[in-house]
Amino acid sequence: MTKLSVNINKIATLRNSRGGNVPDVLKVAQDCQRFGANGITVHPRPDERHIRYADVINLKPIIYTEFNIEGNPLEKKFVDLVLQVKPTQVTLVPDSNNQLTSNHGWDTIQNKSFLVDIITEFKKHNIRTSVFVDADVKMVEAAKLTGADRIELYTESYAADFHKNKETAILPFIKAAEAANKINIGINAGHDLNLDNLTFFAKNIDGLLEVSIGHALIADALYFGLENTVQLYLRALK
Repeated sequence: MTKLSVNINKIATLRNSRGGNVPDVLKVAQDCQRFGANGITVHPRPDERHIRYADVINLKPIIYTEFNIEGNPLEKKFVDLVLQVKPTQVTLVPDSNNQLTSNHGWDTIQNKSFLVDIITEFKKHNIRTSVFVDADVKMVEAAKLTGADRIELYTESYAADFHKNKETAILPFIKAAEAANKINIGINAGHDLNLDNLTFFAKNIDGLLEVSIGHALIADALYFGLENTVQLYLRALK
């Protein structure tokens, strides 16, 4: 079954908006695991507007599932953090410093040399590597040449077009997944996946290993409660 990694950035955003430690990011991470989540994802950014670098360090000892750290490896501070924490997985995302949220994947052809170097460094420390890419067969194929263990398919376009025509929306992702499976690179996915579109995506993407979901899951938890929401997402992946 596809694993669910809960991105807890939005919990940190809420905490930071008021100051103090409510809600408690560490407790939420513990509870998500207790409720059945297969992993915890964080995406620290240079301005620390949600997850702080100190949070990442404090989370490491309490995560007994999988720990996935997302971020831009062009930032030395991010690279140093990952090498210090040694998570299960690092997902490389080409964010700019002031970007509201991730909005595109790597050009794995243009950035091959850089990605090879940084992925080699992470793998020396036994950290699984994943590269954030658009649903483009050429980018998937080039990701394999960087030495990455996995790709993470950027699913915003699928989510945006799902209610217009879900078969058309998912077609590029099916093709990207077929290419990934052919060259033996693992498949993750994330961005705007939710309870409406997740099951169709998971059923149609062969070899989908993991989805990382934050914004929609935390928003749903406001209505359904965190435990129930985690269970609903896990059920959607079955």
